[in-house]
Amino acid sequence: MSLEEHPQTFNAITKGKRGISTILALKIERELGLEEGTLVILQAYYDIQKIKEKEFRNTPDLHILSKALFWDTDIQQIDWERQYRAVIERVFERGNGNEINEIIRFYGTKKVKQTLRDSNIRNPYTIYRFNKTTD
Repeated sequence: MSLEEHPQTFNAITKGKRGISTILALKIERELGLEEGTLVILQAYYDIQKIKEKEFRNTPDLHILSKALFWDTDIQQIDWERQYRAVIERVFERGNGNEINEIIRFYGTKKVKQTLRDSNIRNPYTIYRFNKTTD
């Protein structure tokens, strides 16, 4: 099979570093005897999934975080990026293991560790809990 494409193109596509163009999709489909549009549809589904993943990253999983943790505010109205210090501190002071793990997943270990280091939290148990979840 000769598609007259650089191997780097296929390498980048298979590693998810770039999408498959409609022209290339049609060439591959023709060579493999696939129904026209199959790869374009798969690319569209892949693109949709990537967008959903980005949207999900904009907020932690609210099914995991207890509304009781944020009793004094509407959890739907929290600006998770701007208020990250307060969120991290509150969850580490009052949250359970699942809530702490969700905050670490959402913000990343580095940001959580730096926030706890810079915070006014001096509770040794809070630091212990962080170290326990990142071991």
